[in-house]
Amino acid sequence: MAAANLSKPKTTFSLLFLARLSATLVAILVLTWALYFTASFLPHTLSHQDLIYSVLHPLLMVIGFIIISGEAILVHRWLPGSRQRKKWVHLWLQGVALACGIFGIWTKFQGSEGVVANFYSLHSWMGILCVSLFGAQWLMGFISFWHKGEVRISRVRVLPWHVFLGLYTYGLAVITAETGLLEKLTFLQSNGVVLKRCSEAMIVNGLGLWLAMLCGVVILTAVSPKQYYHSIPTTKGVYSDSKCFTS
Repeated sequence: MAAANLSKPKTTFSLLFLARLSATLVAILVLTWALYFTASFLPHTLSHQDLIYSVLHPLLMVIGFIIISGEAILVHRWLPGSRQRKKWVHLWLQGVALACGIFGIWTKFQGSEGVVANFYSLHSWMGILCVSLFGAQWLMGFISFWHKGEVRISRVRVLPWHVFLGLYTYGLAVITAETGLLEKLTFLQSNGVVLKRCSEAMIVNGLGLWLAMLCGVVILTAVSPKQYYHSIPTTKGVYSDSKCFTS
């Protein structure tokens, strides 16, 4: 019994470490791609302003939207303190992620090629859907969990849907990023800008793989049973719905 309880903190720590490692590698790869291989982000107009907007889009959507929202999901697993404190940090981080997502989409509206030229693909449609769902989810969470007049039973009923939609939207964000990477790399290779076997292609493919890894670890950590380390029983017990029998 004691050995099983001692192994639980180690499991949670390992998942959190793997999530942070994956997030760090994702951030390094997307920064390297966007800041080092700038030729791949040069628009047809060769405008310096358009180049900045083109580079900002992957940085905001991957680091600002996906990584920060993933960290917000994990807040309840690592942040010490009261439940109220965890909820405040969770809400604040999700708000930052939402702002990054909105600004990331806004950068695509600023291109000199026009709005229609940037919103024709499955990636763009999924991106708008994802940020819209994320905004609705954040607003629902704010109203349900922070409104003082909300009765507790209503919040209990909403919680499973809040968790489901949160994880679904996070997974959708990662899938949307994957379609964006595929779309961008296919376009560059079709136009001869990037070879099929080169360092940039390896970085983009590696970014896609680590995004998938990050998504899996974050969701696994979120759905794993919570551990209460301070309440390890000293006696054996058998629990029913209403009673506890000790021996």
